[in-house]
Amino acid sequence: MIASETSNPVIELNVQDVFQINSEPMTISNPIVSPIWKQWFQAWGKALVAYLPAASDYELTLRLTGDQEIQSLNAQYRQKNQPTDVLAFATLEWDFPTITPEEKVNEPLYLGDIVISLETASKQSQQQGHSLQRELAWLAAHGFLHLLGWDHLDEQSLQEMLQQQETLLEFVGI
Repeated sequence: MIASETSNPVIELNVQDVFQINSEPMTISNPIVSPIWKQWFQAWGKALVAYLPAASDYELTLRLTGDQEIQSLNAQYRQKNQPTDVLAFATLEWDFPTITPEEKVNEPLYLGDIVISLETASKQSQQQGHSLQRELAWLAAHGFLHLLGWDHLDEQSLQEMLQQQETLLEFVGI
């Protein structure tokens, strides 16, 4: 469901697309430039304003990496020693703090980190017959929903989340 409110939250996005291969930093060929990522997250924030905790500004990090790093993170945090496509680390895991109008917050509210493996995303896009850009947008939307408290613990919640991802992609013209 897309929110119908007119609020326009500001989402600051930190995009990282450098990772380690054999102990040497390598810049990944990221098919989506940083300003596009920022436009997408800004649009998604506006679309999902009803799910955002009360704040004037928000911040999150998007890290594009490879299978080696995401496997390490997956093993450390989910006890699954294998690469995955996307991980989300929400800083506000359960209850969002409420901010009253009297409170003045100078710093953006940090929502968390989204980590995407470009290697796995590339394989998945080829298997599914669509562009890497679409796959990355799909995974980023999935991670963003997790940062906002969405989860897929059962089939119904999974279907609702997948439908919301499709809606978010349509919202940015994908």
